[in-house]
Amino acid sequence: LTMDEVNWTSISEFVFSDVSDQQDLQLLIFAGLLATYLVNIVGNSMLFVLMWANPQLRTPMYFLLSQLALVDMGTVSAILPQALVHMLTQHRAISFTSCMVQLFIWLSMGNMGSYLLAAVVTWSLCLKMVAGSWVVVLLHALLDTVMAARLRYCGNRLQHFFCDLPPLLVLSCTRPITIITIEMVIFTEGVLVMLTPFAFIVASYVRIGVAVARLRSAQGLRKALVTCGSHLTVLILFYSTATSPYIYPDSSDTKEKDRVAAVFYTAVAPALNPLIYSLRNKDVAAALRRTGRKILAWGQ
Repeated sequence: LTMDEVNWTSISEFVFSDVSDQQDLQLLIFAGLLATYLVNIVGNSMLFVLMWANPQLRTPMYFLLSQLALVDMGTVSAILPQALVHMLTQHRAISFTSCMVQLFIWLSMGNMGSYLLAAVVTWSLCLKMVAGSWVVVLLHALLDTVMAARLRYCGNRLQHFFCDLPPLLVLSCTRPITIITIEMVIFTEGVLVMLTPFAFIVASYVRIGVAVARLRSAQGLRKALVTCGSHLTVLILFYSTATSPYIYPDSSDTKEKDRVAAVFYTAVAPALNPLIYSLRNKDVAAALRRTGRKILAWGQ
């Protein structure tokens, strides 16, 4: 046994770090995260209800968007409420079991969002792809969670504000060969599970780019650029911040920038999705107006 393994004791809980080490910014960060969480829940729940309450929106595309809204709410609800409570009470402990549950939900929900954004299909294929995606991401999340639960930990102070694989690996004092094996599995799955939908998204935008290049109308070109620009911006920022800790596990250390970057892909991106993918859509806007008129009519 190595010296670390001799000193190993059973870990019953983990202690999180703050989102930022700047103590004078804690109140501002708390307010920003709370506002982001409320925007996410209100926007995505409204879209979910609209898409299931309006027959005009019962199409494969809107079914996928309703699933994306559900996943976005699940992602932030697994992380932000607890982070907010920890910031408010300064009690940052989480039990070992709760940490593993949070890790499983985060891995499954976070990856599922990427798969949904890559799917544009017919009804029958849509249902098969959604079911297949859930199987893939749940098995991926289960494997990673089981590996994390079986590690030996020499400390319990996570340099992060939620349970994620890279900071958990930093705390492990398991044999080096075991850690190397786990990191190889994480790298392989990171490429296959996280970057596969990204490849489909890139391929779709290549096709869109070819179509846009053929446009002879300046108005049509401008509309296409405005529509795709916001999508691409969020996708690039999401993947650039979300993939590096998994593809390069050793780079996730005590650096504050890793925790700040995590705020974007766990909180900001899910809150932006309703605005980018749905609320600016004419069909959704019309459904929102119809629903608003019905609510007003019931109130009279």
